[in-house]
Amino acid sequence: MEMIREQLEELEKVTLSKYAALSCNSQGRDREEEPDDIRPCYERDRDRILHCKAFRRLKHKTQVFISPEGDHYRTRLTHTLEVSQIARTMAKALRLNEDLTEAIALGHDLGHTPFGHTGERVLDSLCIEGFSHVEQSVRVVEVLEKDGQGLNLTKEVRDGILNHRTSGHPRTLEGQAVRFSDKIAYINHDIDDSIRAGLITEDEIPHELTDVLGHSVHDRLNVLIHDVILNSVDKPNLEMSAPVEDAMKKLRSWMFSHVYIGGEAKTEECKVDRMMTLLFRYYMEHPEAMTHEYIAMLESNLSRIDSEDPEKERKTKIAHQRTVCDYIAGMTDDYCTAKFKEYFVPIGWQKY
Repeated sequence: MEMIREQLEELEKVTLSKYAALSCNSQGRDREEEPDDIRPCYERDRDRILHCKAFRRLKHKTQVFISPEGDHYRTRLTHTLEVSQIARTMAKALRLNEDLTEAIALGHDLGHTPFGHTGERVLDSLCIEGFSHVEQSVRVVEVLEKDGQGLNLTKEVRDGILNHRTSGHPRTLEGQAVRFSDKIAYINHDIDDSIRAGLITEDEIPHELTDVLGHSVHDRLNVLIHDVILNSVDKPNLEMSAPVEDAMKKLRSWMFSHVYIGGEAKTEECKVDRMMTLLFRYYMEHPEAMTHEYIAMLESNLSRIDSEDPEKERKTKIAHQRTVCDYIAGMTDDYCTAKFKEYFVPIGWQKY
């Protein structure tokens, strides 16, 4: 009897666009594996991401607002789910590979630090080689998950994760769908959260932008998603119309000046900066305080440095920084705060 996976792969050939990434044409994995009898390769990748530890930690990581009081503000996990849903809507309408699209979307922010882009900037300033959540997301799936084995995902999924930000150039249309969806999702849900928090009002958004994109979050999502789909049917690349894309870029710039950088909700960032800087320095001085898997990773990295290498000192420092970055980047907001309190805040005590 023919395997279910092979039937599904044949169905892709018949139903998907000629520009879609077919599972049977995947460039494969770094480590060769036996194919699954039920799931095509991208569906298998989707499941691996969904079940990994880094994905579960996203529910306790900041999206934009640091430590908001309320149950309805987005987290990094809800952002990821919204990106996934938008991208799948595009993929379905354009007859692209939904499994590949979903896998990229679910994995695109796995490398984000605690406290969002604030934490990312702190680690980037502290490390000799810098730090980027995009590259860290790929590192999570290639190296850090499963005790250093990684998830062994297909090259197409990793390419989509690596190229999801504005400056990226995904090789697949599925990756392009996630790249558009990420911007569409965060601009609109950040506006929604900002209005809920009383930081801005709908009327404050420039009318020349809302006249193009819509006068509510719902309308803007509808306009942006439809625009990508209608301008990308049977084309080798996903596109937006010039007026809509220009308005979206200007709305993003407006959000940067009114919320992301200059907004009232960013006043807690200086505390995050100090807290993460102190934690970084602490773990550089006390690597034994990290969990056992990171200690083992550091020892393994150091063991590969030649004792006669003239750059041994520099390479040792880079290896140490890399491991500390991996450890801190994987923390949730609450765990990061708890560790800071443990190391730097005196605990109350009582003598009986």
